[in-house]
Amino acid sequence: MTRVLVVEDDSTVADVVRRYLEREGFDVDAAADGPTALDRFSSDRPDLVVLDLLLPGIDGLEVCRRMR
Repeated sequence: MTRVLVVEDDSTVADVVRRYLEREGFDVDAAADGPTALDRFSSDRPDLVVLDLLLPGIDGLEVCRRMR
């Protein structure tokens, strides 16, 4: 099963994206800020990351740089 990490600080948006992805058969995890996203990425490498750019803690561009 394809694993997706949704990184979004707006809980309503994160829930909607999560539900759509789960409905399509993806295994979805979520994070609400940059540091949590990096921790989840390190511990359970997802196949895909849906990443918001404006995040608390560490912005999405820096999160992307560190994941690369």
